[in-house]
Amino acid sequence: MGVAAALPASAFMAAVDSPLAPRRAESARHDYFFFDADEARFIEAACERLLPEEPSLPGALAAGVPRYLDHHLAGAWGVGEVAYRHGPWQPGTPTHAEFPKLAPAVLFRRALSGIHRDLNDRSAPGSAPGFSFEAWPARRQDAYLGLLADGGLDLDGVPSKVFFQLLLAMTVEGFFSHPRFGSTRDRVAWPMRGFPGAHAAVS
Repeated sequence: MGVAAALPASAFMAAVDSPLAPRRAESARHDYFFFDADEARFIEAACERLLPEEPSLPGALAAGVPRYLDHHLAGAWGVGEVAYRHGPWQPGTPTHAEFPKLAPAVLFRRALSGIHRDLNDRSAPGSAPGFSFEAWPARRQDAYLGLLADGGLDLDGVPSKVFFQLLLAMTVEGFFSHPRFGSTRDRVAWPMRGFPGAHAAVS
């Protein structure tokens, strides 16, 4: 387990010289505290492919899902202060997600570093290396996310399947979450479930 996983949130946030420390970045849509610019571009594109925009519904990006991930990874949950991770671990079935033994922030930072390197290796000959996932056609993005989901890559010691399962779970959670928890602008996902919100339920 990385040392950052054992630090309190305040110490983790203050460790600006650590490669695992939050890396404030900005994009056209969000101001980030955990993700750096390359990571933010990948997360925005990946979340949007997991929950793409439809004619009558916004996608993950418009709903603020990447901000939800960033908010939680930069806080106490990201450094593992609100999760039990000490075992004992019981064997599960293939349908069970593997419980991450790293703090989520450490897991994401390692996995995104591994993805960055892998995408550089996949750059077309003669093209500039970089985090170009967001510029790929949707079909190619989906194929790469499928590769991660199948566990086809080792991402700096993080199985890609573990990273993908956590990314997918947080994307869905963020899309349906309450705005006070860092996502779901204007409660855009609530009408999908027929829920008008507490303000309407008690009026």
